[in-house]
Amino acid sequence: MSGVLAGPHPNPLPPAGEGVIPGSVSLPLPSGERAGVRAAALVEATDLAKTFDVSAPWLNRVLERKPRQLLHAVDGVSFSIEQGQTLALVGESGCGKSTVARLLVGLYEPTRGSFHFDGQDAHAAFRGAQAQPLRRRIQMIFQDPYASLNPRWKVADIVGEPLQEHGLLSGRGELRDRVGELLQSVGLSPLDMAKYPHQFSGGQRQRISIARALATHPEFLVCDEPTSALDVSVQAQVLNIMKDLQRQRGLTYLFISHNLAVVRHVSDRVGVMYLGRLVEVADKRQLFAHPRHPYTRMLLDAIPKIHDTGRARTPVQGEVPNPLDPPTGCAFNPRCPHANGRCRVERPALLEIGGMRVACHAVEEGRI
Repeated sequence: MSGVLAGPHPNPLPPAGEGVIPGSVSLPLPSGERAGVRAAALVEATDLAKTFDVSAPWLNRVLERKPRQLLHAVDGVSFSIEQGQTLALVGESGCGKSTVARLLVGLYEPTRGSFHFDGQDAHAAFRGAQAQPLRRRIQMIFQDPYASLNPRWKVADIVGEPLQEHGLLSGRGELRDRVGELLQSVGLSPLDMAKYPHQFSGGQRQRISIARALATHPEFLVCDEPTSALDVSVQAQVLNIMKDLQRQRGLTYLFISHNLAVVRHVSDRVGVMYLGRLVEVADKRQLFAHPRHPYTRMLLDAIPKIHDTGRARTPVQGEVPNPLDPPTGCAFNPRCPHANGRCRVERPALLEIGGMRVACHAVEEGRI
């Protein structure tokens, strides 16, 4: 239950499915961005994949004559994030978003593919002497603030643990002062460090999680649905804090969510995942105004709109296929109204089409 990221789990299983801060300032853009030059990517994932062996025990397979079963939780995901930007990953539960998060922070080893952080092979570094300096620069905010905080520890111990583990501070006085500063940065009082997690509301617990993640001065935060367990009003407070911190510290986010309204508020670019693969990646405004992939259109059509009050909304049709037995060709073809013979036999590649990356034969052929 510790907040400091450790190495890969020895036998990993697929995961289960306020206002403005006083004194906030905006960081100046790097000179390359002011001049209109595209900045180099801080985060770059290439063909990332993770396969879990979910087979029955060996003896059962022999007696029942069953083959091994492999779950392709993530299957060839590629994206990049520029410094100070936010990429949001969206999709239905079970599409592989959280597995991508765990791959990026080194909790899982990839089956194939690579992840480079600031030009460095991150997974090679996680296995070597550079693991601790890299983990200091990459931190994670977990989905459930009730499960990710040790109930037996006071807030001072929870937020101060990364500082001690990474050898950033040693004196008790310095540690208390730094923990107080971190709590203030997320809208809490330094006096809260003497309390236990059960004495806080859900939104306050998530702020403690954010303060803990910020303790090591990270450059890249992986946010795994950090507001999904919170009330809507509390969600807005936490999201505003995260946006303010990004402006103040130049943080880079990978923001994972299934709530498109939240994604629209926090992201710069959006990647849509379906059954372990990216099906569309685009600038936020472009994707919400002109979605290309049928799955993205289906997700956006399901969002309630004020001007459509009283009109029946189109629900997301069908169910996500069994990931242990995915359909051939395009994984979305059983639910797609534009699927043809090619879609059922040939898996589409993620292609650059009209300034967006889309994996769809119908878009490629100009049928939609």
